[in-house]
Amino acid sequence: MTIIKSIEEITIFESPDGGKTVYARKSGETERTLIREDPEKKDRDRWLEWRDILEASKDNTALADLIEKAEVIWRLTKNQ
Repeated sequence: MTIIKSIEEITIFESPDGGKTVYARKSGETERTLIREDPEKKDRDRWLEWRDILEASKDNTALADLIEKAEVIWRLTKNQ
């Protein structure tokens, strides 16, 4: 006697904010994967991260040097 099981893998898509951010997970699992992130949240997070980077550069000369170089490049190219 042979027993054949057929398992269909189902992916569930979830969005806690009406579609701006989308996660996917396999049916029956709790771990989920980010599929699409809210662009506004991503921008806010990036601004906060830059604030932290600028603060850290006060005590980190390598970081301060890189920020200064980035600022020079930005100034040279902002009007192009």
